[in-house]
Amino acid sequence: MRPTTPHRAALLPLAVCALACLMPPRAHAAGTAYGTDTADVGEVGNCKIESWMSWASNQDFLAVSNPSCIVDLSRPVEISAQIQRARADDEWGASIAPKFKTNILPTAIGRFGVAVAGGAMFDMVSAENTGFFAYVPATLRMSDVVRVNLNAGWLWDRIADQHYFTYAAGVDYRTADNVWTLTAEIFGQLGIADTASVTQPRAQLGLRWRPVDQISMDVILGRNITGENANWVTLATSIRFPAPDKPVQKDDK
Repeated sequence: MRPTTPHRAALLPLAVCALACLMPPRAHAAGTAYGTDTADVGEVGNCKIESWMSWASNQDFLAVSNPSCIVDLSRPVEISAQIQRARADDEWGASIAPKFKTNILPTAIGRFGVAVAGGAMFDMVSAENTGFFAYVPATLRMSDVVRVNLNAGWLWDRIADQHYFTYAAGVDYRTADNVWTLTAEIFGQLGIADTASVTQPRAQLGLRWRPVDQISMDVILGRNITGENANWVTLATSIRFPAPDKPVQKDDK
């Protein structure tokens, strides 16, 4: 793969990121457009900006930007802040969800790797803390090109004062040159909710194109991804900024 980033290829991700920042969280705990997180944490000094827009068949809309960096807190810790603007039932809102993730057991072929992650959610309009979440992502590498990701966790919705068990399971298959990746996943939350679809499973199928190591773009088809019983289309981008003198990690999602 080419080590440099063409300026023209960078224009689309930068535009999406800028619009997302201007644009509540029904945040994916994973911090990406996918609902399933990996156990991997990269090199200290690596940074990334993930941005995505999602359109639903019921006219709901999401615009998200999720900048993150890996810092040394006696161990590598990924710190991120998911900034989100959304329209649901013709009402607009904005939110932010700061999050941390650190790896406990490194991933390897034929063996599970494990991390721990957690964060909080804040309504940027009312300046309220709307919830907390924590989860354990586990990754099993089946080979150099196939991995299985499993997540289990807890979510506290402070507005409804409800606690949920959260889950996710996904499979990534990428080509040997890491240019194309196919991801299929199911995720959701279990607990008491006024609307049945909130606790029904959510699913996505996505295709990633990574023409150069620093940039990738995804097209994702989803169902019920925010618990509203609608079909979704998502366009996502990731721009990676590796630490000085460090290559971009090819397995970085």
